[in-house]
Parts: sequence; structure tokens; C-alpha cells
Amino acid sequence: MHDNVYVSVLIPAKNEAGNLAPLLEEVRSALAGEAYEVIVVDDGSTDGSASELRALKSAGFPQLRILSHARSLGQSTSLYHAVLAARGHWLATLDGDGQNDPADIPGMLALVRGTEGRPGGIKLVAGHRVNRRDTASKRWASRFANGLRSRLLKDATPDTGCGLKLIEREAFLRLPYFDHMHRFLPALIQRHHGRTIVHPVHHRPRRTGTSKYGNLDRALVGILDLFGVWWLIKRTRLDAVATETES
Repeated sequence: MHDNVYVSVLIPAKNEAGNLAPLLEEVRSALAGEAYEVIVVDDGSTDGSASELRALKSAGFPQLRILSHARSLGQSTSLYHAVLAARGHWLATLDGDGQNDPADIPGMLALVRGTEGRPGGIKLVAGHRVNRRDTASKRWASRFANGLRSRLLKDATPDTGCGLKLIEREAFLRLPYFDHMHRFLPALIQRHHGRTIVHPVHHRPRRTGTSKYGNLDRALVGILDLFGVWWLIKRTRLDAVATETES
């Protein structure tokens, strides 16, 4: 990793014109004292997201890097491409709709700073939206999904759907890639015996635009993925230790 980048802020975004500029200004304010970069993945947007990003970069935002998909590939693929391009040791993920508050990132960084490479060091800090600013139906669907996931995967994470997370890049790159993997990062990190902790974060109403997910679509796909991740965990042998034999 580049010595001058400590944290990479990764933002998958599809049709988030009107949300990106104020969100990125908040990132710049929150991380003014950090060595950071911001990578926004324009996931096949058909609105003004791309021009909004280019305008912000040309106006003087040297930390901003823009990746683009010619067509929408989804949040997990966007996140994965951003991780591959990232230069930071730590990755802070944010949703592009502005509902996550970048002001929470410094507190999360304080929890992990100096733990790199130490036995038992933290690999992931998962945000917990203690005051959800979503519709009642969305909150109900989320509670149901989180409860089912928690009982099956035992990942001790009350709000894995929160887009605000802090992850060690090296730990992320050891994980298996699949679509929708972003919903299961705590369980996947724990599968590799990485330490995860939960941190309360703010949540805000969407500024503009509409959600990209319907409750029914999210639930049906999530159940299939849930059993896939459960199978992965059951099939792991990562608790075994390999020893080197000297000649």
C-alpha cells in the first residue's frame, strides 16, 4: 500500500446524482486530518452521477478517484473493484445515497489504529444504525433478515446491512468473492478467524432519489445467499495449522 494513504473510502453508486457532491464534501471534512483517498464506483448510472463526479474532481478534489462500469454490476462487484484499486491499509465503505454519516469514520479508525499486524487485532468494524431513518416496512424486513442471519451464522452483528464498515484491505482480499457478499462481511471475516466489533453509527434520511432495492427482492436473494454462506462456514478447515518441514 502507498505510505501516504492510510484509509481508502469506497463508495459504490448507481444513479445518485444530487447525493454524491454533498456526501463527498462531508468525507473531505471528516477526514481532513487523515491520509486518505476516495474511490467512487459509478455502477452504470444513467442520470447525472458521472458528470457530478467529474465536476467535483475538476473543482479541486485530488483525493477523489472515479471508477466506472458501462453497465450496472451490483454493489458487491463495485465494492470488489474498488478494493482492488484501493491504496489504503484500511477500507471505509459508504453507501452512495448519503444515509451513512462520514463523521463516524474517525471514531472507527480510532478503534483500529495501531492494531495492524498484532495477534488478535481488529479486522472489521461494523456500523450499527441505532436510529434507522427508513420506512417501517424496510426496518421490519431488515430486523427479520438480521435475526435469521444471526441465528444461522452466529456472527454477533446486529446490523450487517449497514453500509458503513471499516475493513482491513488484506483481510478483505482473503475472502471469497460472490454477488451480494457485502451483506455477509462480518461472518466471512470471522470464518477466517478475524476479529470483528460493532460500533454505533448515525443514520439519515435519503437526500434525493429512490432506493435500488425492494423488500421482497432483497429477502428472496438474501435467503439464498444466507444458506450459501452458512455452507461455506460449515465447510471451512481454516482452523487447521500448516507446518513447514525442513529438509
